[in-house]
Amino acid sequence: MDRRVLKTRKAIMEAFVGLLEERDFEQMTINDIADRANVNRGTIYLHYTDKFDLLDRCIETYLQQLVEACMNDHFQTPLTAKDALLRTFGYLEEHAAIYTMLLTKEGIPAFRGKLMTLMIQGVEEQMNACGVQGGMSKEITTQFLASAAVGLVEWWIMNAMPYPVEEMVDQLIALLELHLSLPALAVK
Repeated sequence: MDRRVLKTRKAIMEAFVGLLEERDFEQMTINDIADRANVNRGTIYLHYTDKFDLLDRCIETYLQQLVEACMNDHFQTPLTAKDALLRTFGYLEEHAAIYTMLLTKEGIPAFRGKLMTLMIQGVEEQMNACGVQGGMSKEITTQFLASAAVGLVEWWIMNAMPYPVEEMVDQLIALLELHLSLPALAVK
């Protein structure tokens, strides 16, 4: 792709994110974004359909960056679940400002939804690799684990990361192991 196109898209995205930090999405206009990015309004429409398309692409970009940062890119052996979680929490801590804004900003529930979809895919991959305890529904277990993990990440970010990355990962793994190894409770 042409460097000028990349530079323009980067300027538009940065302007958009900067405006999201200052005001609600609904109040933002294409003119606001164009002014902040120092581009013509028409230039934005060359790259994005409207501000909703820009929001979707912004969310996809930051989720993709999260995935790429946490993937097993240059190691010969696959990552353990703990290593993947350490990378994920570490990346979120390093880029806290943007992910805090995306998770906490009203008008952007799409980010949490897409994060949940991403987490479900990851949990499904782990479940396919490790299996499910006898008598447990794979679908219910996947939804439970993904919801718990996303909820924990959201809580951690929204509360200014009160625990270090390593402790969060150790606690999350302990909770997951506890859930997955509990004997079935007798129903009376």
